[in-house]
Amino acid sequence: MTTDVMIEAKSLGKRFGYLKALDKVSFQVRRGEVVGFLGPNGAGKSTTMRILTCFIAPTSGSATVHGIDVFEDPLAVREKIGYLPQRAPLYTDMTVWDYLEFTSRIRGIDAASFTNRLKQVVEVCGLAQVLGKDIGTLSHGYRQRVGLGQALIHDPPILILDEPTADLDPNEKAELLKYIKRIGKDRTILLSTHNLHEVEEACARAIIVSKGRVVADGVLDDIRAGQGQVRYTITIDEQQALRGSAPKAAQVLAALKALKEARGVRELPTDERAHRFEVLSSDRVDLRAELFKLAFEQGWLLLELRRDAQSLDMVFRNLTKGDEAKDRGRKPEEEPVDDRESDPGDDESGDDAAAGDDEPDDDDDDDDDESDDDESDDDDDEDSESDDDDDEKERG
Repeated sequence: MTTDVMIEAKSLGKRFGYLKALDKVSFQVRRGEVVGFLGPNGAGKSTTMRILTCFIAPTSGSATVHGIDVFEDPLAVREKIGYLPQRAPLYTDMTVWDYLEFTSRIRGIDAASFTNRLKQVVEVCGLAQVLGKDIGTLSHGYRQRVGLGQALIHDPPILILDEPTADLDPNEKAELLKYIKRIGKDRTILLSTHNLHEVEEACARAIIVSKGRVVADGVLDDIRAGQGQVRYTITIDEQQALRGSAPKAAQVLAALKALKEARGVRELPTDERAHRFEVLSSDRVDLRAELFKLAFEQGWLLLELRRDAQSLDMVFRNLTKGDEAKDRGRKPEEEPVDDRESDPGDDESGDDAAAGDDEPDDDDDDDDDESDDDESDDDDDEDSESDDDDDEKERG
């Protein structure tokens, strides 16, 4: 190849009847990049993944993988990629060894080459202790490792991973992300997810989509900075004061909102001995002096004052809240302020559930419900899970 562009989408569009799953999606992924493909459920992530992996065709636009058009030569594209769907469709009555050998034969790998490739896959994916076990007896975390193993067995230059940590416990997620970072050193990876922590942990760049449109694309720090906001955290003692009586939360909130440069103020959860608030402002000003001056003038006992770059979680919500508000029948400006501070994963779960209920065009099996051309026989997650359960019952 004369170019470092390994994946390229140009004005991709996809309709399922009256639903527009993708709306002129364009992006590039270059050699050696690990890119997070972010968005709430219903954003178009899995639809894009299925187009890039040749499971469905776009309604408009084009896509190339390793310089090969996904529509003109899908078999050649599949030779260059390793694909791990959200729930890997595994043969649960086979041992891990037999399954990996079977997938290697499908890929045209001879016996001698398979032995060498198996050693590398076992080391990367941590499968040494389960090679002889039936896949049906493994935990979901180990099944995901096996799924990643089949995606790596032919040593592809490109990996496309769709929600690889779905349904994993925290320890299993951490292990899988560690594997992704390890294998990402010498290949290109497109990681579809709605978990912001995963992106910050494993990716240097992110593409954020909402309702089938790309709303941000770039290095994580640039995406944060592009929103033009800075976050301040201020904590005031609620039991003691420098002068007078200790302030009430409502009093502190009103005073912070009165600051000229404050764009948004919300109370954060804390212990019973302090009031903690988040204040947002433009990145062109520094509010720390004003906040310190306010606390001193009011006689408050200042316990903490911190200035942070805007979190990826906040950027994500800012970029997608307009579409979320429409889903709930509100105008974007009517979107209520969330007075809770929570883990980014928790925030996403709530947003995703709401988006997923109203937009059946994306993750899991939503595409199968909307169109026959999604080839559900090849990529039906629910059937795969059902088969797993039936096999386990037979062994019982």
